[in-house]
Amino acid sequence: MTAYASRNTTSPVGMLTWEIRSVNQRYLDLHLRLPDDFRLLEADIRARFKTRLSRGKVEANLRFQVDPAAESAAPRLNRPLAQSLLDSHQQLAGLTDQPAAVDLVSLMNWPGMLIEQRPELDEERRQAMELLEQAIDDLVDARAQEGEAIEQMLSERLLGIEQQVTAVRTHLPEVRQALRQRFDERLAQLDTELEPGRLEQEIVLQLTKLDVDEELDRLEAHVAEIRRVLTLEEPVGRRLDFLMQELNREANTLGSKSVAAETTGVSVELKVLIEQMREQIQNVE
Repeated sequence: MTAYASRNTTSPVGMLTWEIRSVNQRYLDLHLRLPDDFRLLEADIRARFKTRLSRGKVEANLRFQVDPAAESAAPRLNRPLAQSLLDSHQQLAGLTDQPAAVDLVSLMNWPGMLIEQRPELDEERRQAMELLEQAIDDLVDARAQEGEAIEQMLSERLLGIEQQVTAVRTHLPEVRQALRQRFDERLAQLDTELEPGRLEQEIVLQLTKLDVDEELDRLEAHVAEIRRVLTLEEPVGRRLDFLMQELNREANTLGSKSVAAETTGVSVELKVLIEQMREQIQNVE
């Protein structure tokens, strides 16, 4: 489901920022980008997402901007290197028999003489996990708002399906009468006489083959089940996917049995409504 969330916080060491994007996907597909100092949290981060989300392609990006003042504070002297350079200075002075003052400024600028101490980030890692929870809350809220809009759209399409089913039921007596009349006309064109009982059997057989009451009943049952599923407090996307397949199967069967323009048109309209729902259900968790 499409959604976006962003959260940030500051600490004495720097600023943490989470950005999370979610787009349509049948399964949970999580992509993480973490700073090196926070990679040890990856397993915990993935576990958090799995407990909160079950579908969607999710991109989560954690940024950590270190405060330059904190990063360069309290540099540590590389004492072994300093002692080695001082010893070398004394040896060089002894070779020339001329004492020479030590240039401390030059020594301080010697590569590796001062070691910048990286700040400990245990507290920042804890903050990152708390901030992640807040960002996921925002993402879930955004997805819920979209879900409400999708539910409204699905309800409208379900009502449309019910209206089409009612239209078919209304036309069924006319369809059956037209079929009986067509059968009589074709029979009249044949130079063959059939027993009245046999004729009735043939008509009943043809009507049975073209009977769509079961398909209409199943369409109504699937609509009722979809409405029930939409009220559940749990992931329902995959279940709705299955129900869309069932609706489409009944619409196809209805079309294959159609012997009148009215029922053919209804079959087409049903497929349009089902496809519109199916596209949106890909967004439903």
